[in-house]
Order: sequence, then C-alpha cells, then structure tokens
Amino acid sequence: MVSNLPPKSPAAPPSAVKLSDERTAHAAVGAATAAVAIAGVGLSLSMTLLAVRLAQAGYSGRAIGFNAAAGGLATFASAPFVPGLARRLGVRALLILSLFAGAICLCGFAALDGYWPWFALRILFGAALTVLFATSEFWISSAAAPKKRGLVMGLYTAAFAIGVAVGPILLPLAGEGNTPFLIAIGLFLLAGVPVGIAGSHAPVLEAPARRSILSLVAAMPAATCAALVYGAVETAGMGLLPVYALRSGFDPATGAFLVAIFALGNGVLQTPIGIISDRVDRHRLLLFVAGSSTIGALLLPLARAAGLGAFASLLFLWGGIVGSLYALGLAQLGSRYEGAELASGNAAYIALYSAGMLAGPPLMGLGLDLAPAGLFIALAALLFAYFSLALWRRS
Repeated sequence: MVSNLPPKSPAAPPSAVKLSDERTAHAAVGAATAAVAIAGVGLSLSMTLLAVRLAQAGYSGRAIGFNAAAGGLATFASAPFVPGLARRLGVRALLILSLFAGAICLCGFAALDGYWPWFALRILFGAALTVLFATSEFWISSAAAPKKRGLVMGLYTAAFAIGVAVGPILLPLAGEGNTPFLIAIGLFLLAGVPVGIAGSHAPVLEAPARRSILSLVAAMPAATCAALVYGAVETAGMGLLPVYALRSGFDPATGAFLVAIFALGNGVLQTPIGIISDRVDRHRLLLFVAGSSTIGALLLPLARAAGLGAFASLLFLWGGIVGSLYALGLAQLGSRYEGAELASGNAAYIALYSAGMLAGPPLMGLGLDLAPAGLFIALAALLFAYFSLALWRRS
C-alpha cells in the first residue's frame, strides 16, 4: 500500500552553537551567568578567608601568594581536558559536576587546617573552577546572538565582577569559625539551580575540535591575549593597590577603598562598553581600550599628586576601561569560532587568563619595589605591548 501522507521532514540535527529560539537563548545566558555570579560570591568569600587565616597563622605574603598560585597552576593542567569532558558528559552535567566538586573542596578547607593541605585543596579547587568558567563561557558564547554578543559578554563579566566584589563584604558579617565556608558551600550548591532548570538547552558537542588549542590561539593572538593581559592587570590591581596605598602615605582602610573603587569600575562599565562593541568594529574598540588604558596607567601617578579624589575617580574609570579587555576578547573569540573549536578556544582563554594571574603580580611588583609610581609604569608597559600586538595583528 502506498501512503498518501506527505513524507516527513528529516529531523534537524542538534546544533552545537546556535539556539534558534530567542527565549531559550535568553534563558541559557541567564542561567550560565547567574551560576557564575553566585559562584563568584562564594569564591571571593572563601579566597579572602583563606588569605586572612594564613596571615593570622604568621605566613609571609610570599608564602600566601604561593599558596594561592596553586589554583592557577591547576588551570594549565585541566583546561585542555574541558572540551573532551563537555563532549562526553554534556555541558549541563559537567557544569553541575564542577559546582559540586567546588563545594566538596570548600568542605575540605573547613575540615582541614594547615598550609600544605590547603595547597593541595587549592589545586583541586582550581581545576573545578577552570571547568566551571570554561564551560559556562562556551555556553554563553554559543547562546549569544551575534548582534548582541558584546552586550551579553559585558553583562556576564559585570555579573561576575559584582559577585566577586560582594564576597569580601560578606566576610565580616559571616562570623567566626567555619560559618564563612558553610556560606560559600551553600552558594556553590545554589549556583547549580539555574543550570539544572535551563541546562536542557545547553549546546551539544558531537565531535572533537579539528584544530589544536595552540593553533586557535595563534590564529587570534590579539583576542586571546586580551585574557592574559587582563589576568595580569586585574590580579596586580587587586593585590598590589593596597601596598601602593601604604607606600604612598595612605592608611590600610584607604588601600581597601581603592581596591573597591577599581572593582566597582570594572563591574559598572562592562555593559556600556559591551553595547558599544555591538555597534562598532570590535577590533578597533579593542585597540582604543588598550591605548587608553596605557595612557590612563601613566596618568594615575599624576592624579595621585592632585589628591585622593582625583586618583579614585581616574582609578574607577581606568578599572572599567581596562576591565573590558576580557569581555571584548571573549566576544571576538565567539564571533570567529563555534562548536568544538569555540569550546577549545574558551579553554585556552581561561588558561591564558590564569597565566596572566601568575605572571602579573611578580612583574608589576618589581616596578612597585623601585617606586610607588613604578606599579603603574609597569602596567602601562604591559598594556602598550598588548596595544602593539593588536595593532600588528588584526585578529
């Protein structure tokens, strides 16, 4: 018997990078962004607490920095494996697993005490965070509409920056003992809720990347190295601004205030710059950001001579402009690659950010040891080197 029914249309293959339904895309971006922002609060809360506990135990600043660097070292070891894990386990399952692993590590921080146990736990915690950020950024890049990619990345980085800023504020309110760790554990578990709700819309990776991570970086050095520069500038700014304040005649409270101003500028200006990037040539905007950040770093010591108000105002503006490097580079990456290549590119991006976190503070610290203004001169040199790279390479 021959059926008179029209033949069925072939089922569309699942897309690794395109989410056709706009509402679904918004839900996906919102879920991944909320998860990272909530985890950011728990991350900064716990990392601040660890630094305080180690300082109270009498460890030197160098020893505390070395302990913190364990997380960055873990990134290099774990980042290349993220795309393969996402392909085998699925983006949703891998995100939830990374949050659960982070919560387990925080339980370990609360249960154990001592320099070396915490060092080992930081390695595991760093690996879990690498998976969390690389996977969530791949999901967000995949779901973002091309015409709104800059806006989406700006919102994502702003949400995380605000989350990180909230963590230290909660620390004095959390009380003594293990209560801050318990709050951080709860936040990591809470971050899994939006992923569980919207995770069914996560992109699917069906095949491995056709290009290596190194080749992806080499093809877009200006975009990918934005993560390296931002990692160095952000970590140096957060870690060395209090030292700069003390050596410039300010008190410790003013040093903490300057860090907050730097972080606030980072969070507030991300979204406006992201919106602008959707309306102009993104590479030219990247050049403008790198160039103006270089000039701003050189002007900051002069603003210090004009008074705290002038210095804080310029620091707020400079923090927001230089902070947009990460979102702009990430948007460039998402506009060029998709699927498995995008997942590998995001893993490389996280690894380069971690490299900047490791290399930035020691190099910037050398300038600070020469003179207080040397911190900003060293930052300007790094930013000018990146500006030259972006000027030389279009991508």
